[in-house]
Amino acid sequence: MNTTTPPLAASAAPPESLHSLDLGISGMTCASCVGRVERALRKVPGVQDASVNLATESARVAFATGPGGGDAAAMEAQLRRAVRNAGYEPRAAGQDEAPEDASPWAGFLPVGVGLALSAPLVLPMLGDLFGQHWMLPAWVQFLLATPVQFILGARFYKAGWHAARALSGNMDLLVALGTSAGWGLSMWLWLTAPTDHPGHVPHLYFEASAVVVTLVLLGKWLEARAKRQTTAAIRALHALRPDVVHLLGKGGEVDVPVAEVLVGDRLVVRPGERIPVDGTVVEGHTQVDESMLTGEPLPVARDAGAGVTGGSINGDGRIVMEVTAVGAETVLAQIIRLVEDAQAAKAPIQRLVDQVSAVFVPVVLVVAVVTLLGWLAMGAGLEAALIHAVAVMVIACPCALGLATPAAIMAGTGVAAKHGILIKDAQALELAHKVDTVAFDKTGTLTVGRPRLTAFEVVPGADEAVVLAAVAAVQSGSEHPLARAVVAAAAERQLPLAGPDGVRAVPGRGTEGEVAGQSYLVGSLRWMQELGVDLGPLAGRAQVLQQEGATVSAVAQRVTQGLQLRAVLAFGDEPKPGAREALAALKARGIRTVMVSGDNRGAAEAMARRLGLDPEAGEVMAEVLPGDKAAKVAALQQGADGKRHQVAMVGDGVNDAPALAAADVGLAMGNGTDVAMHAAGITLMRGDPMLVAAALDISHRTVLKIRQNLFWAFAYNVAGIPLAALGYLNPVVAGAAMALSSVSVMANALLLKRWRMG
Repeated sequence: MNTTTPPLAASAAPPESLHSLDLGISGMTCASCVGRVERALRKVPGVQDASVNLATESARVAFATGPGGGDAAAMEAQLRRAVRNAGYEPRAAGQDEAPEDASPWAGFLPVGVGLALSAPLVLPMLGDLFGQHWMLPAWVQFLLATPVQFILGARFYKAGWHAARALSGNMDLLVALGTSAGWGLSMWLWLTAPTDHPGHVPHLYFEASAVVVTLVLLGKWLEARAKRQTTAAIRALHALRPDVVHLLGKGGEVDVPVAEVLVGDRLVVRPGERIPVDGTVVEGHTQVDESMLTGEPLPVARDAGAGVTGGSINGDGRIVMEVTAVGAETVLAQIIRLVEDAQAAKAPIQRLVDQVSAVFVPVVLVVAVVTLLGWLAMGAGLEAALIHAVAVMVIACPCALGLATPAAIMAGTGVAAKHGILIKDAQALELAHKVDTVAFDKTGTLTVGRPRLTAFEVVPGADEAVVLAAVAAVQSGSEHPLARAVVAAAAERQLPLAGPDGVRAVPGRGTEGEVAGQSYLVGSLRWMQELGVDLGPLAGRAQVLQQEGATVSAVAQRVTQGLQLRAVLAFGDEPKPGAREALAALKARGIRTVMVSGDNRGAAEAMARRLGLDPEAGEVMAEVLPGDKAAKVAALQQGADGKRHQVAMVGDGVNDAPALAAADVGLAMGNGTDVAMHAAGITLMRGDPMLVAAALDISHRTVLKIRQNLFWAFAYNVAGIPLAALGYLNPVVAGAAMALSSVSVMANALLLKRWRMG
């Protein structure tokens, strides 16, 4: 199997007036923040759409400029200002607030200070459990709680104020209002306490406000640590790029930055070094470790003339390579772009979260006011009523809702990329788990894709060498596997090939061209039948070859009388290693498998049986023209049982692209063509059919994590808010529960990193 990984297809260039911009955003804390930033961006004139991701802290904006392209730089400035006016900090996309090599304790200082100041306030609460009364003087409580409230908690006031000005709400507003109410109540109780008992300390709630602020800060810090782990896959891919390369010039080797490398340069790669960019080996022999790009654990041999991919590791041989792609055109850069696109995108299920978060905070504020008035109406004092209202505001946090979907998508796409599965968008990830039918292209997908010419039968009186040389000449410019097999057979016999003229490809049928003034047609038996070519003495032989499972083609020559048969060709291919096991694994999951082939029925069914497919059960579609593959996918989607089926199409050729696009989920083999990979929602970086089952499995696991996260995020609020309103939760417990909800969602998503291929 050819393990050389060709460049991925770049995204289709948009029209001149359409642009896309990625923008980093600091300061978002919950799903309500996401909605607010999206609304602010969409109000900017020219913006077509804006999608904000809480987990990546980024926005992707699609916008149009005037005729001729306009000034995209001016639009970027407007978008940045819109983000800033909404109360958040714009930054360059991909620029992390914490450096990639940050210590695990980075950013812990405010949390540590908060814990140190809050601990003495909590100590009396612990003493009460043992019958001890260690109440601190009111002024000491004030001195400990106030810095936590107004210095460490300043971020909540700032973000909450921006939200209030925009007539919206977010987590920060809830925390700021709740803790301020607790702190203000404590001040009022302290200042209005009777003075006739100097030693008596009234019950204050400074500890509640300080501990809630500290717990929220602790939760955000733990959440940030978890986020860094979910983006580990992207950082690992970025780390594959070496900073310096050994440029081979007239004066020998010179070390230059990788950014200065140009296409056509020759670079020296020493044993153990990373290959810096894509290229072709021109000198030397080595083994290359491509595991970080393709998931293939075994090194692959690379000799002169073989392609090498930037980011892979050179083995024990010194090689000289000629650069074929640099910068954004390299395979590694395109892999990174695909993974980043998938992680930045919103899954369809996220729409529900966005709708809920838009009204969540206002509803919580209404519930808090109702709680306050309700307790007062039942005769509770202002002190108790206010504390219950504070607990409602503190426990109701939409953070977990905002993180539930993107955290799982980031973890899922990251671990998939590590195993050589590139998921282009969140929609493909979410749909793949529903697939109940998988259609496979045959050649190059289930088979090795390097067919051999196993028989070449000429009509009586024809010169076999002359006809074979003519056929090879006509086929010499084609990339079709059967054409390459003919050229290879001619090369083995050392036949000289003349230059063909007027070569014309007939899609799905064959090729026509002139050699030495004679016109030859090479193609399928169906094409010959359509043209009225009589197989004559070779008809029986062609039928026998088909029954033996060979793919049979024919050669005709234009003569004065019309078209005359000159030869029939038989081709044999071999199943890919593991293809049979891959199909069995899909069947074990209850998924129907179908092979779609342009071969004659005999050859297709013979190969199907070798792969463990049952032609009698409708698991083979033979003699399918390239233009009809999409229609076959549509037929599978409708189903003979009248039900709508979710169909995945797996292919690798240009002729598979329409079917890949028509399927619910398209999976392109990474050893195939750029067009196929561009049309597919998922790219398998190595041509291993086992990756199909793996892609469906990681989709299933990711969607399961999304549903688990959303369930617990909703359940947490559905249960927590009524408990707080009824007085069963105090603000400290509510604050701890709120912090725990976000951390638990991130931790659950990170369990996906433990996924392994079955």
